[in-house]
Amino acid sequence: MEKNFIIAGFGGQGVLLAGEVLANAFMLADKHVTWYPSYGAEMRGGTVNCEIVMSDEEVSAVNKKDLDFLVALNQLSFDKFLPKLKKGATVIANSTLVKKSQPIEGINYVFAPLSELATELGNVKMTNILSLGLLAKELGFENLELLEQALDNVLPPHRKNLLPLNFKALKLGYTYDLVKQ
Repeated sequence: MEKNFIIAGFGGQGVLLAGEVLANAFMLADKHVTWYPSYGAEMRGGTVNCEIVMSDEEVSAVNKKDLDFLVALNQLSFDKFLPKLKKGATVIANSTLVKKSQPIEGINYVFAPLSELATELGNVKMTNILSLGLLAKELGFENLELLEQALDNVLPPHRKNLLPLNFKALKLGYTYDLVKQ
């Protein structure tokens, strides 16, 4: 079974890292995966997204018309990718920066103040990892072991000191009491 994901936000939110961690976790689970980053010419502050396609069989392509999951870390990303969600899809939105809109029938909405929670953890840059915790819960992960291992695999040596905070952010996202619309 193939599942299509987009993680999107602005530069500096760790969108590409979150996508790379998710793709790595799927690979650790023996899934076939494609990770495709996309970003504007701007550095920090420009739009950034990545598409992850996960399947039990070989992955055919990226840039799917119908998404199963959207993680939107800002309003622009929410507005841009919401129309690509298929019926039954789930959107996880950072309610610190994304305002609830008129819901589209057949789409599951999960809103959480991810940036606020990350700031309370002591580092707003944990917003992306908090979103992965929420996504893991929505995907039905039994635990966070694969994502923790993926984080350890993906973080460069000079960032390994941040692993404990990343693990804490994952757990907080996973256990956060979701507000669904």
